[in-house]
Amino acid sequence: MTLINTLRDRLAKRAAYNRTYFEIANLPTEIAVEDLGIFPGGARKIATQAVYG
Repeated sequence: MTLINTLRDRLAKRAAYNRTYFEIANLPTEIAVEDLGIFPGGARKIATQAVYG
């Protein structure tokens, strides 16, 4: 991969991480816990696993 492609890939992943993190962190607790089975306090870990593997 070239430097430009690597940089583009990392920026795209970071943008996806930010979107995922903020969506999870801003979910109402009732919906997150009861419907999705996740805790909004774990948004960083969930977003990291979702985007970076």
